Amino acid sequence: MDTLEGMRTVIAVVETASFTAAADRLGISKALVSKYIGEVEKNTGVRLFNRTTRQIALTESGKSYYNQSLELLEQYNSMLENIAGEQAGLKGKLRISAPFSFGEQILAPVLPEFMQAYPGLKIELLLSNKPVDMLEEGIDLRIRIGRIEDSSMIARKLQTIPLILAASPAYIEKAGQPHTPENLNQFNCIIDSNFGLSTHWPLFDKNNEKKQIAVRSSLSVNGSKAVAELAAAGAGIGLVPFNVVEKDFKSGRLIRVLADYQSLEFGLYLMYPHRQYVSRKLRCFIEFMQQKFEQ
Repeated sequence: MDTLEGMRTVIAVVETASFTAAADRLGISKALVSKYIGEVEKNTGVRLFNRTTRQIALTESGKSYYNQSLELLEQYNSMLENIAGEQAGLKGKLRISAPFSFGEQILAPVLPEFMQAYPGLKIELLLSNKPVDMLEEGIDLRIRIGRIEDSSMIARKLQTIPLILAASPAYIEKAGQPHTPENLNQFNCIIDSNFGLSTHWPLFDKNNEKKQIAVRSSLSVNGSKAVAELAAAGAGIGLVPFNVVEKDFKSGRLIRVLADYQSLEFGLYLMYPHRQYVSRKLRCFIEFMQQKFEQ
């Protein structure tokens, strides 16, 4: 084991809180992880972790070793990138987490352009609507739509995405047009359970006065793309992010309902760990996303 390998192993154990998970991240056996940790502790003369049968806990010395190792490895990786130079191109893997609808409909169509610019880079796109532990799962960058709660991460806002009401022309022709928010209870509304709004939808008029509208619904789903597809198929009126249905509006597949009223707005964020040295591959991807989506 060399010193760098020992540092990487300690970092993996700290960030995953598990020898098994650290082994999975590093692509080595659990026994080898344990061996490397033991060698680091032997070489430094300090105990890095307090181990029990159920958990491992970082000691004060271990915390100091982790923080300094993280900084040293970041400097080392930055040095390698600088030496390689721009002509060598980007190499390695970039792990990106994104919500299903955004990843499938918005991000996937533009990713090939980024990959063509950097053919030596491998992209692993992980789609999930559930909370993500970036450090534990080894995520380089997370794309999030909504509120930001984790202050330990850098959150860079790209744009604001409004929720709008949409339905198919055929449904409106059949069921009629709601002329006021209160009319919505006469129509079937499609619920996106991810928003946590249930059957009470917030709408704002031109004076920014809020109305909490009780809607009638016989259908709910946990995905904005699915809401849009159901609305396009004539299932009712959906409350959906504008970026998910923008193309459907242009093609006439969907039309906007109660266009004089606004609903909630969500931020589109790029999230990544606080680092003094951000890898060049991550910097390049952030710049690419800014060019594509930043307002």
